Amino acid sequence: MRFTIERLRTILLVAGALLVVTLGAFLALGRWKNALFRNRDIPKRLGIDISQESSGVTYTQSHGGHTEYKIHASKVVQLKNDHALLHDVQIELYGPDGSRADRIVGNEFEYDQQAQVVKAEGPVEIVMTRPAPAPSATARQRGSQAKPGAQVATDQVRVKTSGLSFDRKSGIATTDQRVDFSVTQGSGTAIGATYDSEQGLLILDRQVELDLKRNGEAVTVHADHAEFERGDMICNLRGAAADFRNGEATAGKATIVFREDGSAVRLDADGGFTMSTATDGRLSAPQGWLVFNEHNQPRQGHLEGGVAMDSLTHTDQAERRAHGTSPTAELEFTETGELRHAHLERGVDLTSDERGVGEAAPFQAIRTWRSPVADIEFRQSADNSRVEPEQIHGVGGVTITATTQTGSGPVLPSRLAAEDVTVNLAPGGALSELQGVGHASLEETTGTGTLQTSAGDRLVTHFSSAPAAGAATGGNSSSAPRRQGKAPTAGTAEIESAALDGHVVITQKPAAKPGEVAATMRATAGHADYENAGEWMHLTENPAVNDGAMQLTGDKIDVSQLTSEAFAHGNVKATWLAQDGAKEGGPAAGASMPMAGLGGQGPSHVIAAEAEVNQGSGQATFRGNARLWQDANSVAAPQIAINRLKETLVATSTDPRNPVRVVLVSARGGGLDVSGSKSSNREESRNGEPSVIRVSGGSLKYSDAERKAVVTAMDGGRVEAETGTANTVSDEVEVMLLPPGNHAGKNGSSAQVDTMTALGHVVVTSQDRRGTGTKLVYTGETEDYVLTGTGAAPPKLFDPEKGTVTGEALIFHSRDDSVSIEGGGNETVTQTRTPKGRD
Repeated sequence: MRFTIERLRTILLVAGALLVVTLGAFLALGRWKNALFRNRDIPKRLGIDISQESSGVTYTQSHGGHTEYKIHASKVVQLKNDHALLHDVQIELYGPDGSRADRIVGNEFEYDQQAQVVKAEGPVEIVMTRPAPAPSATARQRGSQAKPGAQVATDQVRVKTSGLSFDRKSGIATTDQRVDFSVTQGSGTAIGATYDSEQGLLILDRQVELDLKRNGEAVTVHADHAEFERGDMICNLRGAAADFRNGEATAGKATIVFREDGSAVRLDADGGFTMSTATDGRLSAPQGWLVFNEHNQPRQGHLEGGVAMDSLTHTDQAERRAHGTSPTAELEFTETGELRHAHLERGVDLTSDERGVGEAAPFQAIRTWRSPVADIEFRQSADNSRVEPEQIHGVGGVTITATTQTGSGPVLPSRLAAEDVTVNLAPGGALSELQGVGHASLEETTGTGTLQTSAGDRLVTHFSSAPAAGAATGGNSSSAPRRQGKAPTAGTAEIESAALDGHVVITQKPAAKPGEVAATMRATAGHADYENAGEWMHLTENPAVNDGAMQLTGDKIDVSQLTSEAFAHGNVKATWLAQDGAKEGGPAAGASMPMAGLGGQGPSHVIAAEAEVNQGSGQATFRGNARLWQDANSVAAPQIAINRLKETLVATSTDPRNPVRVVLVSARGGGLDVSGSKSSNREESRNGEPSVIRVSGGSLKYSDAERKAVVTAMDGGRVEAETGTANTVSDEVEVMLLPPGNHAGKNGSSAQVDTMTALGHVVVTSQDRRGTGTKLVYTGETEDYVLTGTGAAPPKLFDPEKGTVTGEALIFHSRDDSVSIEGGGNETVTQTRTPKGRD
């Protein structure tokens, strides 16, 4: 609210003080009349105690060597009814030291000696010489050094009226005629006046009006009624109103207490006080008071009963209406009378409604402030024409809400709350900085419909007044989502940076698409920084992000408030948890969906140096010695990419020293052995225990929907696969996993591999044996290895003891350590059984 305290001072202080000065002329008139007619022998001294006429009569009254007053009448007529008429009367009254001369001039006075009433039938003019206020001690000391006969500066008050009547017995002077008075600073009028000399009470009956000038500025004060109590130096105004160049002020009742020098001490307003400006600003309260210094400058003020503040400001592009209420307001002023502080309490409500037109579309922003207590600091405007808010501070629980709309786009709400909130304003009233301390929280909706909340122990936000990016595109046509609260106008503040400290919690819930349930992302940290470029939130101090399906931690996590992307840096850890079905036509609510991983049913875990997560696409990419494991299955690679929605996993490497490494659990296991030697894995096979399959290569592509993992070689490299006792080298390895379900072995561990197929230039070795072919298939159910080739290059197996064996297919039976050799038409050509090992 931009009200100028200079206006308040001009209206309620200078005007009030000047009113008292002019009313003092009437007061002096009554006092002088009482003195002039105190002695009953005045007519005798004028020679008018009998019926006669006299001309050029002058009477002088002196006391202590000083003249008190002097009366001159051009003609005196003594009437027989104890009435006396004085014509062309001039009365001069002097001060106690005889240094001042006040003058009363009238054409005709009539004195009723019996009723002791004096009447002026015609016009009366009073000229009062008013001394300046009493000098200070320093001024008196300087005055003692002045030349003899030096006079104190004076000012004159002129009063004109008619029909004046003075009752000596009651000491009351009255007139029902117009009263005109003037001083150096201005002039005034009233209809009807009464002065009670005994009580020291002066009353202006009605239609009181003052036209004043202060510092070259015209001010008009109106009042329905005015009273001045001389003894207590109090002026009471009823139905008062003041018109000035830039506004108006009114008060149902106003009481002004003055010092002896005429300066105001205190102003009390009751029955409704309002102040409005030409720029549509308005301040009102049922009652209040102001305290002033000796220079008529306000120092303290109090408004109560329901304070209301309204303002309207315009720019080339926007219009802003503001409204505020508070039960009470305490005001503090500088030594020069400028408003510097306002304390509002017992429930503060502030609302602003800003509407305008951006580069291509209209916008509207409605904001509210609610707090039990608020303190407002003021400063002088840049052009020194007014005071304006510099800072707003609320305590006891502050809530700030806002709704914004651009063009025909959606209405975007936001809400900020904290126990203690401080808002700093730039020159002109634009937001500069906001600080929230104690359970600080921010809730807002983005242009894409994402609901975001941020909470922490302390929130600090910095604003800029630059126009919103993409403002020219309007509300719905922007190619990039716009964050809530960014109206496309240069006059609207935008968040430039922000920081959250202590127990930071951030949530993002995208708008649900048809047939889907939106997943909520939740992030925690000890500290969060927000920057406008790209609109990222940077989380540090043990940050963690959970999107409902995945938990992500690291040294630092960057979260996009536009796209729900997250980037983690340093000691990254991620875990995928079981989740309920959310897709239309998918599993019913409560049913478990497949998770990102390698076909297992338990949680999946990943560690890496960095990670990039896109909640919208379901893609998560891990880089830097990444490793994923689920149950007993695992994969390690320089980069691992997981798509939760597509249920795929891709691991890649271009470094032969750090290939993709995959570890899978076989259905039962068993090694490749034609020698008859004992193997612990063969014992596991006989006992039905699962074994481990290890595969390494250039890339891994896994589809959970197909339950298939394909490992391919990098350029110039080969794929290596290792079972219990056999190693395979090939161009590619394809692993088929069993369908989801319980495939646990006797010890409860899971068994995932159904078949493993090695393709292209296959070389399989086990101890001293070596087989070659184009394809090797391992089947977990039968525990058999089948090695095949082509007609031109059939499979071969070399054994140091047995020599070389070949055929269309070489089948190795791990359960009994036998090898079957098949010819054309799957006809068994020969069969060899190796001797069993001994303990």
